[in-house]
Amino acid sequence: MPARLSEPVSSPQESRYRWVMLAVVWLGYTSFGLVGAGIPPLVVYLMSDLGMTRSAMGSVLGAWQLTYIVFAVPAGALIDRFGLRNSIAVGLAVIALSGFLRALAGSYIGLFLAVALFGLGGPFLSIGAPKLISTWFGPGDRGTAMGIYLTAPSVGRILGLSTANSVLMPLYGFSWRLTLATFAGFAVLAGVVWAVFAREAAPPDRSRSGSGASGETGGSTVESSFHVFAHLLRSPVVRIVLVLSLGSFLFNHGLNNWLPEILRVGGMSAERAGFWATMPVVIGLVSILVVPKLAVPRWRIAVLVGLLLGGTASALMINTGIVSLRTAGLLLSGLAGRAMLPVLIMVLMDLPQVGPVRMGSAGGLFFTTGEVGGVLGPLLLGVISDVTGGFGASLLMLAMVTAFLAVLALRLGVVVNRSRPG
Repeated sequence: MPARLSEPVSSPQESRYRWVMLAVVWLGYTSFGLVGAGIPPLVVYLMSDLGMTRSAMGSVLGAWQLTYIVFAVPAGALIDRFGLRNSIAVGLAVIALSGFLRALAGSYIGLFLAVALFGLGGPFLSIGAPKLISTWFGPGDRGTAMGIYLTAPSVGRILGLSTANSVLMPLYGFSWRLTLATFAGFAVLAGVVWAVFAREAAPPDRSRSGSGASGETGGSTVESSFHVFAHLLRSPVVRIVLVLSLGSFLFNHGLNNWLPEILRVGGMSAERAGFWATMPVVIGLVSILVVPKLAVPRWRIAVLVGLLLGGTASALMINTGIVSLRTAGLLLSGLAGRAMLPVLIMVLMDLPQVGPVRMGSAGGLFFTTGEVGGVLGPLLLGVISDVTGGFGASLLMLAMVTAFLAVLALRLGVVVNRSRPG
């Protein structure tokens, strides 16, 4: 007889149930992408109904990243303490609540706080999913599992962008509130599925794990974590990678959140803009599965430089009024922008200052710094657009940022090569 759903499963890496676990966390992470992508295709309606400027909307689009920055490290500690099953359930509940509160917002402040709440639930998914893979999957399956799970937020974003203005808004008499509530309902469904099917993996054998057992906590662990952070931040190459993280998040969050409105202002209907804005996301699904495999250690920096220059070219092409160039720019933004994150993470893993032992702490620094860019991107695009009356200067700013990052990545390659023995 199979174990009850609340019981831990022994030898998870040998259990076929690991694919069920991957499927249910994938569904949860898809709801993360769907709720997160709910507002961008509807900004024109929200700005009109709530009396908001583009600067104000930019701050709303970056609100959840702001709280994510603060809560990411504590969320990781809570996941370790209370387990994946409980933590991800809480995360999905908070994401659903954020979605419903967006639908109920009656002012800029209410909408800002509703979106900011998303950043308290999001880390449980974005940190919990890789932990689930490392727990349930052995080395031979982890690459496949990572590729599958990374498609989830993109699929959610595609669903949001493609259905908001073409299906749900007409269905609900152009009520953005009911549209956002529907997205929140999907998160509720994902939470129910998770609660029914999720299991906790068996804890490691303490007789073999010694003092490193997962249940151990205490002041010495916290103190050593601070020492690891200090060690990492003293390294010039780690600092360069963190700057690259900040800039790549700025590019992706800024462009992705404003793209439907950029296309609408450029002459498309809201419905058509929503469909066209899915194009980079669809291409990105292929990119995140293929490009990291091509970025072997020998060519990793070169691939990263190429992706960053691709981001520069895409922003410039989207900024033109020529349909063929704009289309190519959208495709290139998906190809280059989506692959920046996994390639940068692999660069970080390769650094001798990091290694497997320090990767957890390094990953925390990476995502915390990156989400600073995630806040700045939507905010800067909104402010610059308000000042200039359009998105031309905003897109030029993104092009300049990625061009600078490409130069910085070349510098990183020089420093890394010099630090290698022999």
